[in-house]
Amino acid sequence: MAMLVAITVLSQFFRVSNGVIGPEVMRDLAMSPQALGFAGAAFFVALALMQIPVGLLFDRLGPRRTVAWLSLFTVAGALLNAVAHSGAELFLARFITGVGCAASFMGAVLLASRWFPPLRYTVVLSVIFSLSNVGTVLGSTPLAAVSEWVGWRWAFAGAALLAALLGLAFALLVRDYPPGGAPPAREPERFAQVLSGLGRVLRTPGLARVFTMHLFVYASMVTVLGVWAGPYLNDVHGMDPVTRGDVHLLMGVAQVLGILCYGPLDGVFDSRKKVIVPGVLLTVACFACLALLSRPPAWLASTLLVALCFVTSYGIVIVAHGRSLFPDHLAGRGVTTVNLAQAIGTAVLPAATGVIIGAFAVGASGAVSELGYRLAFAFMGLLLAACALVYLGVADSRPSDAHRAPRGGSISH
Repeated sequence: MAMLVAITVLSQFFRVSNGVIGPEVMRDLAMSPQALGFAGAAFFVALALMQIPVGLLFDRLGPRRTVAWLSLFTVAGALLNAVAHSGAELFLARFITGVGCAASFMGAVLLASRWFPPLRYTVVLSVIFSLSNVGTVLGSTPLAAVSEWVGWRWAFAGAALLAALLGLAFALLVRDYPPGGAPPAREPERFAQVLSGLGRVLRTPGLARVFTMHLFVYASMVTVLGVWAGPYLNDVHGMDPVTRGDVHLLMGVAQVLGILCYGPLDGVFDSRKKVIVPGVLLTVACFACLALLSRPPAWLASTLLVALCFVTSYGIVIVAHGRSLFPDHLAGRGVTTVNLAQAIGTAVLPAATGVIIGAFAVGASGAVSELGYRLAFAFMGLLLAACALVYLGVADSRPSDAHRAPRGGSISH
């Protein structure tokens, strides 16, 4: 559990690390808002491209070795981030770091399903995912303070060293199955069998609707927190780096509390749809307020950003819904296929909102008018509403049914 938390903390830090220092990065690297948006998306483009390969590696090598080997890319990407001197180099650094972090969260999802019984599964995931947001906290005021002290380049050099140590510790301490819980040894799948298993995953009833719902939930939150909250608070409300960092800190804490609150609710209601659908409505309401209110006071804008991070934390329940669709022998490919939706959303949304926001840049400084941010908030809210309409047609997933075999096999425990 300690290593699952640690490796997801690191991934979460890298996901949001450009948010609070965005204005300084744009200044130092002479980047436009569009370029920052594309650099923010690069991390998630890598996540999207890696999900299917990571799923195959999980089922063939196991999550322990997969996460440990990929940590080498995390180290390389963080080091390149530290020495980047152009937008293109920052894009490449973010992409390589994304490759390195591609297995972290889904490794936790798969390992938790093997080490814990189904009725505790979502709660365990909520603990791991909420604690992972220590990375979000580290990417807020602490990162802003360190960047003010020694510069953001040295901050990423330190993150590279930490990534190396955590990758080594993961390889030494983590086990793919609990004692006595490993399945009987079987021959490695041939390539045709691998493709056949992937085909079975893609034909799973309900996958398309869960996939659609997963596209922009986390993506909308991390696009705001990891890319645009800092520039928005700077351009519209004139906040300095440390004050922006304080708002980021509250947003990160709100996400932690949101995950812990949402985690047990599917057990309380014995339904995952009854948790997810109200979560969507609350998220769309926050985006609507940010889009419709013209120049709200700084305290109100900050409160809405913090509330957004809290109410959007139901993604953990979508992950549990997705995991419930697959038998254990397809679990690696199944959970990474579901997570491909999140990776696609987080790859597309920062770039798409960057185009919207960049169209409203004014002056030589590249500052953006308030209307650009409001349109971006409206765009994200409408996307979530459309995805929710698709998701409404899926069959519910009930934790009390976890002892039964899902289509095609049985869940461990």
